[in-house]
Amino acid sequence: MKTMPTSEQPNLATGTVVVVPFPYSDRLAEKRRPAVVVSGAAVAAAGYVWIAMITSARNARVAGDVPIEDYSAAGLGVASVIRPLKMACIEPTRILRCVGTLPADTAAQVYTTIRSLIGPA
Repeated sequence: MKTMPTSEQPNLATGTVVVVPFPYSDRLAEKRRPAVVVSGAAVAAAGYVWIAMITSARNARVAGDVPIEDYSAAGLGVASVIRPLKMACIEPTRILRCVGTLPADTAAQVYTTIRSLIGPA
C-alpha cells in the first residue's frame, strides 16, 4: 500500500480502489474508507475525482450494491460491495493511497448500475 504525498498526482484510472476520507451523507463528518474511482480523463482534467463508496459485505444490502467477487485483487481485506448510491466528488489530494483495481467485469457492472440509477436523459 502506497501512501501518497499531497503534491503527488496519482494515476487514477477508472476502477482504481483508493482509501479516502469519505463524507457521510447525513452529517458534516467523514470516515476513512475504501472507494472506487468512477470518473475518467475529463473529470481529472478539471482537477477532480468521482468516487463510489465501498463497504463491508456484512452490512445490510442497499439497492444497487455491486459485490466485489475478487476482493483481494481490489486490495481489500474482507468481502465488500460497491455502493453506487453513495458517490462523492473530491480533489485528488484527498486520496490517501491506492490499494488495488477492480476486475473489469465488476467495474462494468458498477458503471451499468450508475447509469441505471441516473435514469433516462
